[in-house]
Parts: sequence; structure tokens; C-alpha cells
Amino acid sequence: MELLSKFPDEKSAWGALWLSALGFEITALFFQYSMGLAPCIMCIYQRTAMLGILIAGLVPFIYNHFATRLFGFMLWGLSAIWGLLIAIEHVDIQMDPNPFFASCEIVPNFPSFLPLHELLPAFFAATGDCGNIDWQFLHFSMPQWMIILFGLYSLMLIAMLIPRLIVQKRF
Repeated sequence: MELLSKFPDEKSAWGALWLSALGFEITALFFQYSMGLAPCIMCIYQRTAMLGILIAGLVPFIYNHFATRLFGFMLWGLSAIWGLLIAIEHVDIQMDPNPFFASCEIVPNFPSFLPLHELLPAFFAATGDCGNIDWQFLHFSMPQWMIILFGLYSLMLIAMLIPRLIVQKRF
């Protein structure tokens, strides 16, 4: 437990978080542009949540300090839980036997002061249908895999935070 409590003090821990999220963002772009899988609005929201995890790892990696770690933990937690909830909702849409009631938005609901889908349409524009299952691996669809990934990110956060709060009583 002592080892886990000191792990967030290491820049390499935050670098690993950043690199893993970067890898998933690059994978999403590969699926979109190389495999021709059009992301739906729920995919874009999950991509945004993964971007939050990427930023949560990058800031403490650049400057590992109490304040940046606190920011990293908070953004990591918010992004992982939000991504998990969006992925669960996405799976519900895909598995609903009545497609007339299972639908998602057409235009992303980003804040008016930050319309990401207009600023970076190559990354944030939604062109696919949330109900389509265009890709599967080991019988799991993309949002089912995202449930696993965001669940693992949430568990890793808990594994880093609980020992730190018990042993060191600080972030």
C-alpha cells in the first residue's frame, strides 16, 4: 500500500496515463479514417472523455506538484466516470429492440462558447448512427469495449487514490 501511495508522485505514472489515453485517441482516429467507421455523437462524447483523461495525465506529467496532481485526479475521475456513463448509454441504445425509441442527438451538445465540432470537425464531428454496430472484437461492440476501458480507468484511479489518502492523507 505504501508503494501505491507514492506512485502518483512519479512523473512516469502520469506519463503512462497520458500515453495510454493518447494511444486510444490515435486508435479512434485510425478506426475513423483508415477503417472508414463513422463516429456517432456518443462516440464523440466518449472521445471527449478520453481527451479529458489524456489532459489529466499530461498536466502532472509536465509539472508534478500538489495542485497539478489534484487537478489530474479530479479530471481523471470526472472523465472516466462520464465516459463510463456515456458508454453504458450507448450500449443501451445499440441493444434496444425498438429503434424508434433508442436514438441519440444529431449535433453535439458542446457549450456555445466552445463548439468543438465546429472548431475541429475532423476530430469532433459526428457522422455515424448510434444504433449501428459496425465493428466487433471478441463479440463486443465498440461501446462495450469502452465500458471496459473507462471501468479500468476508474478502477486505476481508485487504486491510486485510496492508498494515497490512507497512508499519506493527501493528494
